[in-house]
Amino acid sequence: MAQLQRKTTVAEATTQTATGIAATTINVEQRKPLVPHVATVPPTPKETTLETTAAAMPVTYQIVEHDADVRKLIDHANRNLGVVGYTEHGLRHVTLVARIARNVVRILGYDEQIQEVTAIAGILHDIGNVVNRRGHPNSGAVMSMPILQRLGMPMDDIAVVMGAIGSHGDDGGGLAEPVHAVCAAKSDVHRSRVRNPDPSTFDAHDRVNYAVVSSFLRVDADEKTITLELTIDTAISSVMDYFEIFLPRMLQSKRAAEFLGCRFHIEINGNTIL
Repeated sequence: MAQLQRKTTVAEATTQTATGIAATTINVEQRKPLVPHVATVPPTPKETTLETTAAAMPVTYQIVEHDADVRKLIDHANRNLGVVGYTEHGLRHVTLVARIARNVVRILGYDEQIQEVTAIAGILHDIGNVVNRRGHPNSGAVMSMPILQRLGMPMDDIAVVMGAIGSHGDDGGGLAEPVHAVCAAKSDVHRSRVRNPDPSTFDAHDRVNYAVVSSFLRVDADEKTITLELTIDTAISSVMDYFEIFLPRMLQSKRAAEFLGCRFHIEINGNTIL
């Protein structure tokens, strides 16, 4: 006499009918587990490298910006600079730099891959301040490498990001890529960066930044110009004070624009200064 098949309930569905609610049980035949062969050799796994991982899931700006370690480095770097009296260098600053840098290469016609790498360099450019303000472009460049490797970025792109971060110091650095030049440009000057709440105790950097009530970097691809447009409250700080503080940065911006095939201008209160 044949044995009855054993069945097991794996799911229960409830359906609505015209006469009411009816419960329907779905039964599936219970089968014996497969017995593996004794001499089975497991298949050799495919090699997984950083390159194949990056190809499967490209590293984007959004991934880097929202990475927990990156956020912590940005926060600690900003706090370190606040202790010694520097203006804001936190998430507001680095995300603004990333957006401006992306817009520059986008308007000048560079492809999306260059735009993404540029934005990533922008978000990471100040993490070296967690070590020390002095030499922070170089330390930040070195620190970015293991972060981007962990996230799966190809080494070619990592090298470009490292060069961009290392090139953004006031000493000029070496510009070898469009991404380097964009991050070297200095355009985030604004009163919102001043942390000192007491104007009577402003130092020169606080006073000049606080005097800038609006700042905009205008890129004209047809005219091949990059213009920093500033509105300065001269009752707080003179135009001469601005150049005394930021002349090295403006020269760096000029070199960066020239590398991109553009001319750099500064417009203050509607007047072209450079």
